[in-house]
Amino acid sequence: MIPQNHPLANCEKFPINDLLNSPFMLLEKGAKAEISEIFEMHHISPQVNFTTWDDYAIMSMVENGLGISILPELILKRIPHKIIAKELEIPAFRNIGIATREQKSLSLASKRFLEYLSYRNRCE
Repeated sequence: MIPQNHPLANCEKFPINDLLNSPFMLLEKGAKAEISEIFEMHHISPQVNFTTWDDYAIMSMVENGLGISILPELILKRIPHKIIAKELEIPAFRNIGIATREQKSLSLASKRFLEYLSYRNRCE
């Protein structure tokens, strides 16, 4: 995610090596390991200027031009901040798991949700 006036705002995807050209805001909760994996995989070490567990603080800092960041796509849906969400030029994904009790004790809504996830998984 970048500020609206960032030089790469018009690029379709954000070049991974350009993470080195701006101060970086690091989200420290569970996503830290995933972001660090991206850095290690591509042998880059961005200049981390700020680390926090608050994704809205990071969005506010990016909006005010204090740097750039990588946040999960779900966080960036319907954001109230004036920032631009860009995909990285390299695919970056995370796996999310689900654990349940025995299926017979699940609510109908939970069962339908699991069916939906199963269906989506088969179609992709």
